[in-house]
Amino acid sequence: MPWLQIRVHTTPDHVPAFEDVLLDCGALVVTFEDVHDDPVYEPDLNTTPLWKHTRVTGLFEADADLEHIRPVVEHKAEQLGQTNIDLKIEILEDKDWIREWMDSYHPIQFGKRLWVCPSWREVPDENGVNLILDPGLAFGTGTHPTTALCLEWLDSIDCKDKSIIDYGCGSGILGIAGLLLGANNMVGIDIDPQAVEATQANAERNSITPDRYEVKLPPYDGDLQADVVVANILAGPLAELSGTISKLVKQGGMLALSGILESQAHSVVEAYKPWFKIESIVEKEEWGRIVAKKL
Repeated sequence: MPWLQIRVHTTPDHVPAFEDVLLDCGALVVTFEDVHDDPVYEPDLNTTPLWKHTRVTGLFEADADLEHIRPVVEHKAEQLGQTNIDLKIEILEDKDWIREWMDSYHPIQFGKRLWVCPSWREVPDENGVNLILDPGLAFGTGTHPTTALCLEWLDSIDCKDKSIIDYGCGSGILGIAGLLLGANNMVGIDIDPQAVEATQANAERNSITPDRYEVKLPPYDGDLQADVVVANILAGPLAELSGTISKLVKQGGMLALSGILESQAHSVVEAYKPWFKIESIVEKEEWGRIVAKKL
């Protein structure tokens, strides 16, 4: 069965009004999208900022009464004083959306040995290090440049017999990669209970035995330390938590920080200088990774 979608271009202040009017007209779901390439990189805590130019889309059943909906939406625009909403009505053909979504994910190689593979795809290199990971509720599938930077670094170092802490573990992809690359044990730390569930599920999917990994919500043991610590979060929290994260790294251990824009790297480096020697800063698609050694 086909569907109808109605799209309106507006500003953040008017988004709630257009969302309400589309829902009142019978929309089954309303979504927000960026009209231009204007990403929101690091929102403040407990905020959900929208883009300067936002597209509001309502999805309707095919028999929705357009003769009623269109003038209602246009009237709302007049009330808001918005003269140009670029209103578009489109027919959306029905598809096997699950299959469409699954087809968009392919195995990705990081470094020389490591592959991240969806469970429904064939492993491309049976002799490689294959991490089976399905996209889920928690962030981290390897497709984002920051995750890729961390995976490439883990593949480049000797993880054999090391201990690893994945700070802000999300899906657990970094810590699990470290285990598959030879680390003895991993501790994942996150504030989101969904991250705990996702990391546990992904560890089981990769046949990691429970004695080799643990996932913790704060607060955690203050004596916790590891040979290798990876923290792929955001520049603000990385700087604010520099003292906390630094304590997790053993003397002589290695730290990789990501989730950092190129322009933010200097401030993060300054926050960690009291405890670390900075070894490298690598950039990928406007994002950066900082690698440092504990003094």
